[in-house]
Amino acid sequence: MSTIQKDHVVTIHYILRDDDGDVIDASEAGEPMIYLHGHENIVPGLEKQLEGKKVGDKLTAVVEPEDGYGEPSVAELEPLPREAFPEDIEAGMQFMVEDDDGDLCPVWIVEFDDEVVHVDLDHPLAGVRLHFEVEIVEIRPATKEELAHGHVHGEHGHEH
Repeated sequence: MSTIQKDHVVTIHYILRDDDGDVIDASEAGEPMIYLHGHENIVPGLEKQLEGKKVGDKLTAVVEPEDGYGEPSVAELEPLPREAFPEDIEAGMQFMVEDDDGDLCPVWIVEFDDEVVHVDLDHPLAGVRLHFEVEIVEIRPATKEELAHGHVHGEHGHEH
């Protein structure tokens, strides 16, 4: 029987809660999450705790902020010109922007008006202890194409 290890495609059902027990996210009924293990497709703390598990295993995993989305930075919100964003933006949306070195980095919209959009460089869950309830549904070796691209392809996965 196969176990979760690097270069395997893993299918899980999960519920993610905060310290208060409030649901932050969950796999949708009948639609599990599928990811490529060992390729930074999920938070490192959860990936470590899934290593070696097999189909049918269920676990509760607590992930501290440093192994999840990190600690919040002390950086102030960055104002960017409103015209750089689509008209239908909403608070909480994620965008990729180019930094001063030409690298792409994610930002999250905090607030906006007609002139500027204030973005945060921190993930909205930075500083949050994550509580996962996970059930392993399927494990299979990744294809050469999936390994080359670093993510899952095919049914319920990513297509180019």
